[in-house]
Amino acid sequence: MKREFGDIMPKSSKLEKIATGFMFTEGPVWDASQGCLFFSDIPANKIRKWTKAKGAELIREPSGKSNGLTIDKQGRLIACEHANRRVSRTEKDGIIVTIADKYNGKKLNSPNDVIVKSDGSIYFTDPPYGLTAEFGKLGEQEQPFQGVYRLSADGKTLTLLIDDFDKPNGLAFSPDESLLYIDDTARVHIRVFDVQPDGTITNGRIFADLDSDAEGSVDGMKIDSEGNAYVTGPGGVSILDPAGKKLGIIEMPEVSANVAWGEDDWKTLFITASSSVYKIKLNIPGIKVP
Repeated sequence: MKREFGDIMPKSSKLEKIATGFMFTEGPVWDASQGCLFFSDIPANKIRKWTKAKGAELIREPSGKSNGLTIDKQGRLIACEHANRRVSRTEKDGIIVTIADKYNGKKLNSPNDVIVKSDGSIYFTDPPYGLTAEFGKLGEQEQPFQGVYRLSADGKTLTLLIDDFDKPNGLAFSPDESLLYIDDTARVHIRVFDVQPDGTITNGRIFADLDSDAEGSVDGMKIDSEGNAYVTGPGGVSILDPAGKKLGIIEMPEVSANVAWGEDDWKTLFITASSSVYKIKLNIPGIKVP
């Protein structure tokens, strides 16, 4: 079904600031089991959760200067930790374990964004943004590329999917998981790949180019249940149809960094933007997590 911008974002939709006063917010994910939104404040080295009842509460400090967050099939929090150069998992008892920190015996750069496939495998991007004091910890890059990886569902095999990105960032699956979309922040575009039965990716091509004079760059991304893409970038959150056509933009008062679907009907889009977190009600539900 072809959609127009007004079909997705009705005129009655209002952007609501739900929390503010942070250093730089990223990595939102809705936890349906708790009815809360988790998000990272990277420079502050904290993970917080937001609920309607209590607002934003601190749940972890230090966070390893975490960025991207998601929930796995068992309901556990997965975090990309810049400072620790790893992907971690918080067990039900609160113990935090490393699930990926090296490839070919060398440290990862600084895992950035992460998603979980329906089979339990974990996909993440690994640009070098966290090798700075502000957004991670000063360190030398050991990998000779900026990779995108897949961790098998059993956690035993880490596979490099592709290594020719400049700065791989946000990533998301299509509703049927046949496609994987990956942002390249430095190139201000999105690439899309065909997902193979073994979880690897092939046939990469440009899905959309969002280069613009507006402030901001391609960063986070989510897909709705009809295959439309919501991408943070210049000017706000761009909404693209499944063919990559830009339908319109949710204009933001701050530089938008990442997005997440949530609330009971999964029609609320949460947006982390600079010092604040926002939400807006849209017409099409997003893809549920996990």
